[in-house]
Formats: sequence, C-alpha cells, structure tokens
Amino acid sequence: MSTTAGTLYVVATPIGNLQDLTPRALEVLRSVSLIAAEDTRHSARLLQHFGITTATTACHDHNERDKSARLVERLLAGEDMALISDAGTPLISDPGFHLVRQAREAGVRVSPIPGACALIAALSAAGLPSDRFSFEGFLPAKAHGRRQRIEALAAESRTWMLYEAPHRLLECLEDLLDILGPARQVVLARELTKTFETIRGAPLAELVEWVRNDPDQQRGECVLVVEGAPQSTDEDALDPAAERVLDILLEELPVKQAAALAARITGVKKNRLYQLALEKGR
Repeated sequence: MSTTAGTLYVVATPIGNLQDLTPRALEVLRSVSLIAAEDTRHSARLLQHFGITTATTACHDHNERDKSARLVERLLAGEDMALISDAGTPLISDPGFHLVRQAREAGVRVSPIPGACALIAALSAAGLPSDRFSFEGFLPAKAHGRRQRIEALAAESRTWMLYEAPHRLLECLEDLLDILGPARQVVLARELTKTFETIRGAPLAELVEWVRNDPDQQRGECVLVVEGAPQSTDEDALDPAAERVLDILLEELPVKQAAALAARITGVKKNRLYQLALEKGR
C-alpha cells in the first residue's frame, strides 16, 4: 500500500505586529503535525499568543543540513509540516533553503503561505523606483568585504536593498557615503510594523548625520533601500559611479586589466573605460 506524502508549508510570520499573521497561516500552523522553527523559544511566544499547541522542532543555520533528511522522511511518510523563521518569510536571509530543496528533490509538495517580509514592506513605503530592484541581504560584517561589495554595486541602476544589524548600521552608512557620494538617496526603514517604526529617506550625507546624532536610530531591525545609479542620456558621458569603480581598480591593476574588470562590473563598454584610463594618465 502506497503512502501519500505530506506537504511542507513555508509560512510567513509577523515581523513585529502580531496581527499581521494571516488567517490562512493560523489555520496551517494549527493543523500540521510539526512546526520546524528557526528558534523554538522565540516562536513559542507567537504560538502561545494564538493558542497554537502544535509540536515544534528547531531548524536553524547550525543543524539544518543534517536535520532536513529526517524531516523529509516524515514528510514522505505522510505528515504535513510548517517551516517558520523568527520573523518574516523563511529563506529570505533566514534558514530553510536546505529543507525546501531536499523536500522538492524528494518529490514532496512545497506550498508557500505568503505574508510579512521586511524587504518588501520597506520597498513599498520607500518612494524609490520599485519596478526593478535587487536584494543583497546582509553585506559582509568586516569593513573590507563590505566596501568591496558596495563598490561592486555602485553602478547598479536598479533600486537595491540590504539588511543591516543595528550595531553596524552607522559604519555601513558611512561606507555607502564614501563610495556612492553624498547625493545618493537612501531610505532607512527601521523597526517596521513595531511601536517605533521609522522610515526616513534622505541624501546619504544627511542620513548619515541624522543617524550619527541620534543613537535611537541605531536600534532594532534595519532595512536600507538604496537609489540606483543615475543613467546618462548622453552617449559620451560616463556614469560617475562607473568612473569611481575604474579609479579604484586602477589603484591595484594595470590599465587594460582594470578597464576590462570595470566593464564587467558596470556594463560600460571596455573601450570607453580604457580610453578614460589613458586620459587619466594611468
């Protein structure tokens, strides 16, 4: 006799305001056999608030690879299961990728239960172009890696977003200011849906000064929404961000190599960048 496999539900949970948990998410969390949670102690408060008594098990960055196989076995045996993170949509800078991938590879149905997501909430209220955008997650914690990543993004024409820990927020903003310049618009979305929700957009120079002078802005969960690099209408004009990338590469590389790599990063024609480098006398 064959057994019908269960379903793995990927359930979005509130990022602050508990009332953002959808009725469908409530129904699923109550009906499944098991909830795989990033932190069972953290999720216990949410489950207790709604009177959900479903059993939970920890599934986080440190055990997910090993534990996923056992969870998939239970799914294949016919159990339905929910995957949740501490807040927001699982897998978006949160654990869950390995479990979802192994479940799909085993032929298990994976069903999303949409809901709160900090990056989408921030983008929807930022007032920056949202027809095309890029999400960068968390930048490297160390300054060198963080600055390298920002430099690679300097010429990105789409709006781009990142998450940042509160204790690194000011350092990150200062790096953005140094690399992107004082006029680039950036929106800080902090403590979304919570009591002290703050959404502040300003040129980088102004935003850095505001955060530096108000320690309260360096608390809580942070999303940064960054305006894309301006696109030149003059065929001969070069985007300042692309020129900045070229200048940085010229400090370490020969002209030909720097121009080729800058072209790959920025999308500007290699010959144009090579000519500019020669004009700079490098």
